[in-house]
Amino acid sequence: MPLSRRQFQQLAGTTLVTGMNSVWLQDAAGAGDELTGPLETFVPTRAITRGPANHWFGYYDKREFDPTGRYVLANETTFEGRPPTGKDSIKVGYVDTEQGDKWCPIGTSHAWGWQQGCMLQWVGEKGDHILWNDRQGDRFVCRVRSMSDGKVRTLSRPIYTVSSDGTFGLSVDFRRIDNLRPGYGYDGLADPHVSEHAPSESGIWRVDLETGEDQLIMSLADVAAIAWPDGNRYPEAWHYFNHLLINPSGNRFTVLHRYRPAFDPITLSFKGIANHGFVTRMITANLDGSECYVLDPSGHTSHFIWKNDEEVTMWTRPKGSVSGFYTLKDRSREVVPVGHEKMPTNGHNTYLPAPYGDWILNDTYPDRKTSRQTVFLFHVPSGQRFDLGHFPSPAAYRGEWRCDTHPRFSDDGTTVAIDSPHDGGRQIYLMDVRNVLNSI
Repeated sequence: MPLSRRQFQQLAGTTLVTGMNSVWLQDAAGAGDELTGPLETFVPTRAITRGPANHWFGYYDKREFDPTGRYVLANETTFEGRPPTGKDSIKVGYVDTEQGDKWCPIGTSHAWGWQQGCMLQWVGEKGDHILWNDRQGDRFVCRVRSMSDGKVRTLSRPIYTVSSDGTFGLSVDFRRIDNLRPGYGYDGLADPHVSEHAPSESGIWRVDLETGEDQLIMSLADVAAIAWPDGNRYPEAWHYFNHLLINPSGNRFTVLHRYRPAFDPITLSFKGIANHGFVTRMITANLDGSECYVLDPSGHTSHFIWKNDEEVTMWTRPKGSVSGFYTLKDRSREVVPVGHEKMPTNGHNTYLPAPYGDWILNDTYPDRKTSRQTVFLFHVPSGQRFDLGHFPSPAAYRGEWRCDTHPRFSDDGTTVAIDSPHDGGRQIYLMDVRNVLNSI
């Protein structure tokens, strides 16, 4: 019977790091004398979760706030400093900001990672349902909870991203991601297609969130058959999908198609193998998989967001250009640089909702000198950047269990939520950005 990546590691005698001191030594080698700079905030900022448990939300492109801004979703765990195994569960719930930031648990998950949690998010424009991924028996599933009566339905596939109207979502193979991009998949279940370079039965599924009906709309074999700019299809590489997002009107989606030149399907590892890094291109398509288009063939696509139904803003390096943020128009070769002077490093970028749609919310990774992560707003028309805060990131938080700030906004755009480990463990903080938005 095939094993998951961590099951194999444990049987092979690989030690999973469990102590925070061990993590500090392993992932921050050479950084033993590193000092983190001071915490600085430039807008009203407060913690809405507290220890001894750790709380965080995860990725920047999911809806954390309900439409009223009162309820803020969160994950809760009792440990840090190591990758989760299939035996580890977390609690999922929300913070009631009108009841003294009361923590309200609603369920648990056995399908999660440090970077994206369990894809916990509000569903639909009314915000009357919450979904998250879990494991049930021999498969990963999705739970959908009604806020009105507390009833929970189970969908037979895990969800990655949801349409704005909440009627459907897209699913991918988190077992394959766990092998090829540790930290973004889920442990506990083996990939049945682990020995295949680009399986035809693994890919992207469209899932009806009401009925649970699902359909494979794009396979890895389909996309791997599309030649790269050099004419090569890399049939001996190991292909996978990651980072899906549906456009605002729900008629197109984007996904990162990635491959690793080398992977050992026996040891479930690419470490120690020369040239094992991944290469990326961005694909867009209709929601039935038709009209597939290679939007960014550069090999360098990173964080991205739909600006509108036709344009995607991303960190990339177009051919003949420098790395930076660019806006690319779907099904065209139009490329426009965005904020290169004020946003010179990769970060988790989103556009605020109307009437603040000219603002980009973004962050940075820990600075090498101060080990601080910066959260900021960038006003595109004026080219002005406003730092909201500098948040120390202790050296223990590196690698797979790092704690990126991943800034998210409320439906009205005036409140920003972040994850930060600067005060003795990862917790969620709210930032009031109204004064910044009204300054221009």
